[in-house]
Amino acid sequence: MVACDCRVCMSDDTKDKRLRSSILVQSATTSFVIDTTPDFRYQMLREQVKKLDAVLYTHPHKDHIAGLDDVKAFTFNSGNPMEVYANALTQESLKREFYYIFTDKKYPGIPQINLNTIDLTPFSIGDIPVIPILVWHLHMPVFGFRFGNFTYITDANRMEESEKEKIKGSEILILNALRHKKHLSHFTLWEATELVQEVKVPQAYFTHVSHQLGKHQEINSDLPNGIELAYDGMQLSFG
Repeated sequence: MVACDCRVCMSDDTKDKRLRSSILVQSATTSFVIDTTPDFRYQMLREQVKKLDAVLYTHPHKDHIAGLDDVKAFTFNSGNPMEVYANALTQESLKREFYYIFTDKKYPGIPQINLNTIDLTPFSIGDIPVIPILVWHLHMPVFGFRFGNFTYITDANRMEESEKEKIKGSEILILNALRHKKHLSHFTLWEATELVQEVKVPQAYFTHVSHQLGKHQEINSDLPNGIELAYDGMQLSFG
């Protein structure tokens, strides 16, 4: 059993209400999410998202792919298939977990999906350029992504120097920081802080935060300048 800090669970601070990690990226003409968590439907309803052009996946773990079926509301309303971007490893899991979506004989009402295979080659979704960044979740390759001066990385505990170079020059970095205690496949709070300082990004926000880390306000007050905990519903602007 994993210990849970009940002070966080029972906190009245809305910033301590932590759903599974995902972000919505938008421009004037394009809108996509990174990962579809088990909370995907609620997250989209909460933020009143009415248009979604694509889904971009980091890796195939259940807490990042489980909400795929709920893109059907967007495909039904638009009349177009959802463009899904994932590496080959993640596509294997999607086809296994959601076999009924990818069979030759389609059942009425299933989401319409168009799979796009990605690797480390930069590409674009609509008018948003995407630079993939390879990080490691113990032995599993995971994709982080850079969009202009904004970089997003989750579920990582190490990366190669060449991939760190892709982060440098970003103005904003979102990075996973699971807890204080060492973890086999996630950065700790201290490890994440060290990485931010190494790549010299002026503003960083930590995500994929477990209840074991502690309460939002208490942790934030101890972080160095330019580093904060992210929270559900946070909105950021970047170029």
